[in-house]
Amino acid sequence: MSAMSGKVVQNVFVAQGYQQNRQSETQYRRDCSAPYMRKLLPLQGGKLAWTGISSMQMRNLPKYQSGFVNRGTVYCNAASSTTAVPALDKVDFLKLQNGSDIRGVAIGGVEGEPVSLTEPVTEAIAAAFAAWLLEKKKADAPKRLKISIGHDSRVSAQMLQDAVSRGIAGAGLDVVQYGLASTPAMFNSTLTEDDAFFCPVDGAIMITASHLPYNRNGLKFFTNAGGLGKPDIKDILERAVHIYKKFMVEGLTNSEKQTSTSIKRVDYMSVYTSDLVKAVRRAAGDIEKPLEGFHIVVDAGNGAGGFFAAKVLEPLGAKTSGSQFLEPDGMFPNHIPNPEDKTAMKAIIQAVLDNKADLGIIFDTDVDRSAAVDSTGCELNRNRLIALMSAIVLEEHPGTTIVTDSVTSDGLTTFIEKKLGGKHHRFKRGYKNVIDEAIRLNPIGEESHLAIETSGHGALKENHWLDDGAYLMVKLLNKLASARAAGRGGGSKVLTDLVDGLEEPGFAVELRLKIDQNHSDLKGGSFRDYGEAVLKHLENCVDSDPKLQKAPVNYEGVRVSGSGGWFLLRLSLHDPVLPLNFEAPSREDAVKLGLAVAAATKEFPALDTSALDKFVQAF
Repeated sequence: MSAMSGKVVQNVFVAQGYQQNRQSETQYRRDCSAPYMRKLLPLQGGKLAWTGISSMQMRNLPKYQSGFVNRGTVYCNAASSTTAVPALDKVDFLKLQNGSDIRGVAIGGVEGEPVSLTEPVTEAIAAAFAAWLLEKKKADAPKRLKISIGHDSRVSAQMLQDAVSRGIAGAGLDVVQYGLASTPAMFNSTLTEDDAFFCPVDGAIMITASHLPYNRNGLKFFTNAGGLGKPDIKDILERAVHIYKKFMVEGLTNSEKQTSTSIKRVDYMSVYTSDLVKAVRRAAGDIEKPLEGFHIVVDAGNGAGGFFAAKVLEPLGAKTSGSQFLEPDGMFPNHIPNPEDKTAMKAIIQAVLDNKADLGIIFDTDVDRSAAVDSTGCELNRNRLIALMSAIVLEEHPGTTIVTDSVTSDGLTTFIEKKLGGKHHRFKRGYKNVIDEAIRLNPIGEESHLAIETSGHGALKENHWLDDGAYLMVKLLNKLASARAAGRGGGSKVLTDLVDGLEEPGFAVELRLKIDQNHSDLKGGSFRDYGEAVLKHLENCVDSDPKLQKAPVNYEGVRVSGSGGWFLLRLSLHDPVLPLNFEAPSREDAVKLGLAVAAATKEFPALDTSALDKFVQAF
């Protein structure tokens, strides 16, 4: 923060504004952000150019961190500081792009990972988004545009929220801060119509890096049309380059100027959670407590999903004792908040079994992904979650197309098409790719209502194609509630019965083959070109092997069947890596497929095949 100490500080708190608002605000009864605040504030103490409030006073303001504060407007008259500002470092903004997100290192201290998402960089990116939004919404002029900001539990969240707020306000747009929030809620804020909550906003920014380590952070952007795509992110970063250069030329402060701005803070999460509760009640015939008698435990992984227990399940009548890691803690001390992580899944399984719960629910850090566990400890994630959601959606929309990523199993295809009567459209990896493909299919005559990845990203047409982990779980709760209302008991067996008949492989593994970008075999070319050459050579080798058969329809990499199973070798979306997936009846069958891949890839010395070599030799 010291690099920004001379910048006009437009933070939400001044002493007088805070004192006026604390009289009327009622703190959320669990104040689940307090632990996060205690961890974060010492990192910032003494580094802020506060107007009328000291860093010591800041340590005593728990509501500043809470994502669950009743709505209120806090006004700030922010004056520029005359403190000297160090020179800014040059930054390669385009390296911060991670598909349709922005990702970087926000906290120092990890060897070999220099900070790249600094406050000046973040402020420039936010200002660039504001400029992009003004251009896109020019038809609405002279209306003053509003942008909402939310964040997950990361230790750098507040610091980056301040920087984002400065960038937006400096561009002449209004800022609405939500504090601790989920990514899906941020998109929803562009759709909600409620003047009391300053909705709908014109754009939204979520500060998150999903399940990445504590030192990382990032930004996701939304309008009412959905999440921004790769070309939009590139456009914003290119604009940010010019804004940042202006910082470097003009300096970060002009002590002769004063900025007066209004930053609003609202408890938008109460709106979002209320909508989830209403959805379950509707599914059960408007019963007030349709989950009464159910015991459901939640594992939020110390991310932003702790609200689900108290604000969704309990109002519906569910018992939530045994829920764990609900408190936000950006150091993620218990496990990685990731439904694909084995340790995380073991944790929620154990919680279900220990508490004899009917169902377990687990979220990633920003709640756009989720998974479940039934009462026996059986995981409902990856292919099983896709099968379960497909069964639910195909009951509602018979014959519809289910769009998934490329690594889904052959057994899932059989289940969707033969048992459920739907169509499986296996597309590329990347949740935005999967969602965009489902959106593309509908207007050309192929009805699709579900786009879902094995990672736990799932989006429904009925929910504006938003990948919302909480909404996915609401669809499961709807089945429990409607079954109970119809007099059918059985707890989570209602759900597991829906995936009965799903064929699952006896063996599955993913290996990662890295490309050495400094190897002479690249001959100055890019890792992407080299990876494509590997895939082309493998494809030619498969064509000449009668025991192997290429997938007749394939949108990513090389997918091949043989030995009762299949493999997929593809190029990573962002990294110099070729992920290699196997599924087969046994490890022995998978090794047979692995030998075919090893024979083809030995021609490429820049490709590190040590993981594959170890796999095939260990058998």
